[in-house]
Amino acid sequence: MTCANGFEGLTRRTFIAGTGSILGGVALGGHASAARAEAAAPPIADAATVPALVIGTGYGGSVAALRLAQAGVDVHMVEMGMAWDTPGSDGKIFANTTTPDQRSFWLRTRTKQPLSNFLGFPIDKAIPRYTGVLDAEEFSGITVYQGRGVGGGSLVNGGMAVTPKREYFSGVLPTVNADEMYNVFYPRANAELGVSYIDPAWFDTTECYQYSRVGRKHAQRSGFPFVYVPSVYDWTYMKQEAAGTATKSALAGEILYGNNHGKKSLQKTYIARIRATGRVTISPLHKVTSVAPATGGGYTVTIDQINTNGDTVATKIVTAAKVFFAAGSVGTSKLLVKLRSTGALPNLSAEVGKGWGDNGNVMCGRANHLWDPTGSLQSSIPTAGIDNWAAGGAFAEVAPLPTGIETFASFYLSITKNTNRAEFSWNAAAGKADLNWQTAWKEPSITAAKTIFDKINSKEGTIYRTDLFGTYKIWGDHLTYHPLGGAVLNRATDNYGRLLGYAGLYVVDGALIPGNTSVNPFVTITALAERNIEKIIATDL
Repeated sequence: MTCANGFEGLTRRTFIAGTGSILGGVALGGHASAARAEAAAPPIADAATVPALVIGTGYGGSVAALRLAQAGVDVHMVEMGMAWDTPGSDGKIFANTTTPDQRSFWLRTRTKQPLSNFLGFPIDKAIPRYTGVLDAEEFSGITVYQGRGVGGGSLVNGGMAVTPKREYFSGVLPTVNADEMYNVFYPRANAELGVSYIDPAWFDTTECYQYSRVGRKHAQRSGFPFVYVPSVYDWTYMKQEAAGTATKSALAGEILYGNNHGKKSLQKTYIARIRATGRVTISPLHKVTSVAPATGGGYTVTIDQINTNGDTVATKIVTAAKVFFAAGSVGTSKLLVKLRSTGALPNLSAEVGKGWGDNGNVMCGRANHLWDPTGSLQSSIPTAGIDNWAAGGAFAEVAPLPTGIETFASFYLSITKNTNRAEFSWNAAAGKADLNWQTAWKEPSITAAKTIFDKINSKEGTIYRTDLFGTYKIWGDHLTYHPLGGAVLNRATDNYGRLLGYAGLYVVDGALIPGNTSVNPFVTITALAERNIEKIIATDL
């Protein structure tokens, strides 16, 4: 059957059957998924008509696609990056952090690593241009690191799966019911993502977390709370890595450019279940360039198919009854600003493009004494942090430096309380969206991070490293891993992500979150998407 809203094959019975066992049936991601993957559908065809089109395959898009499919809706997902399901000549899908190659970066001819220098020497190198897994997208004043491929940011993040403290939630999403989030949607997201904690006894003894134990000692000696942080890594697998009974992955330093074995990226969780429904088709290396109302209802979507050099090899025009924007905070914001400014969707809210933030990201390193070695073997998966949010507005992830040599260095990625927000705008002359972030806006983040590290350095008699981000530069204030905002919930959209001005257009990703989550954001993005799509299915179908 075809419903009046353009969705096909949906009845109340299929909706109930599809969503009634949301946390059950984990086995759906197993053999059925593998069988369907072997018989992968061809990419979306020119002139196709689809009930639901999801732009992007990251956390928000994967949640939306799974729940729509379970409700009986056929879904097509469009992904700018590659599928990342085929090993390279070395037998691995992803490149190692210490030996980047063309798989590492998105359409660059030289790497742009977050740590640009080591021991005073620049470490970036020339690579072939390729649709690699990590995009270092440069804007005025900031570089934004993003995942490119089926699975989005889950392919390249550190796996730290943190739910914000409830007392901070109203400052993150003030119009969202906290009871619903903490009783229903955060637990659902954590269950689906496979979130768990490290075994503290193993943490205390394993060689690969010596760096983190040094971080704990220094934090506690200065009076800071040291906390374990949940993760989506398979801890049983990591123990096998350490025992020498499994192929090394986290213990081989794999993280920045993808992890080949132990990390439960979206490919192994939501996307495995998506494939098992039989209702979702995914088109990698396809980039949406326009969305506009179609004459007969729904939306006309223009999509460029690209090759691994980034060249357009085909342009397709498809019609979608509903369109879900899930291209990430930056991708969704840039596209919506373009569509409003160029007249494709002129009635979009003036709030589109506003409220963008960097989650207060700032990095630094400390040079420890010789009696505090951090270990030559370091797990690439961080699992602990220093919590000074209440007193100083900073949470510092004790991060690895998996160089394979002893560095006597402690390294940190801090998430800080930074209220500065930027705006995307359309640059007609250049034909692209600009972001007006200023590097000086990182100063509140540096000030907040110093509430932790100045005190630790004073206590330990240590100093900041100045060789990691350039020459004589202490702070990594040039980047973010956690872009958020640009289509803020209940401002650019209604309170469930429906874009104001256009029925049937939705935002389901980190663009909804206004700039800061107080922790690593992907669990909140996932939980918010679960909340919103449940409402959308129940009311808009």
